[in-house]
Amino acid sequence: MFADSFRWQDGERLVLFGRGTLAEAPELLGEGYALLTTPRAAAAAPVVVERAGAVHHVEPGRVDELAAVLRPDVEGDRLVALGGGRVIDVAKALAAAEPPRHVAAIPTTLSAAEMTPLHRHATGVPADTPHVRPAIVLNDAALCASQPEPELAASALNSLSHAAEAPLTPLANPVATLAAHEAARLLADAFAPAEPDGDALALGSLLAGYAISSTGYGLHHVLSQTAVRLGGVGHGPANAVLLPHTLAALRRRSPERMEAFDDACGGDAIGAANCILERARLRRLRDLGVPVERLVDLADAAAERGELALTPPAADRDEILAIYEAAW
Repeated sequence: MFADSFRWQDGERLVLFGRGTLAEAPELLGEGYALLTTPRAAAAAPVVVERAGAVHHVEPGRVDELAAVLRPDVEGDRLVALGGGRVIDVAKALAAAEPPRHVAAIPTTLSAAEMTPLHRHATGVPADTPHVRPAIVLNDAALCASQPEPELAASALNSLSHAAEAPLTPLANPVATLAAHEAARLLADAFAPAEPDGDALALGSLLAGYAISSTGYGLHHVLSQTAVRLGGVGHGPANAVLLPHTLAALRRRSPERMEAFDDACGGDAIGAANCILERARLRRLRDLGVPVERLVDLADAAAERGELALTPPAADRDEILAIYEAAW
């Protein structure tokens, strides 16, 4: 499939999508900005690096801590995030901490962080500080879907989880649900051929991110985020391994809405998720280094998260532990 390019003025945000749109970066971004990136992302987009006034490499770690460390060194009112979800979320956190700052995002994974105002604040920034979403999104499929296949598949399951949860929260709406179902169709179909369809994956990620930005998230994301923060699991792998199990819990809560999601995924959302999981070469939490005795701590922490109420009825600690155990 080839996804047509488009230019979308969404309120204060400009979204450019399409293979080859990186060529528009010099005109859109200007020069002299503060660039946040990683070595892999920087090597893939040298034109963005060359025009930066300063380059800051974002190391692995927690967004709140990384943003706090970088905050004294990142100067200027224009931040460009070239990378995956961690890089983009750090840029959003830095912008929130020092308003008014303008963020442009160029994704190199399917995290869809560029489409949402969902991010942790830098350590020390008050919790009630307004969040930030990028004012410019430049999504070039050649970059967005550029990970090696196992990592790409795990990232795709993260996007599929956005599409799954968006139609189920109390903030669900027809536009977000339509976007979520189209995203699910694109993401599920993209791994049908031997070679993943990067254009379909990039567009599916964008639409799923748009959907969940409108509706918020609940059960699945609470469990996966807790596994990341307390279990030491990578973001993509955590979402990937947990999704088949959280989809079953979501289906128990909203069978009619999940039936529509199944249809979008070709008739069986759990089956589609498991097929992509095989391409990710992942299967269980224990394969990701989570010891079985850690599951109780994860369940205790996840049960305290208020976002659980966004997929009613809110899961209790026993159900959460059962899901972690099923995924272990």
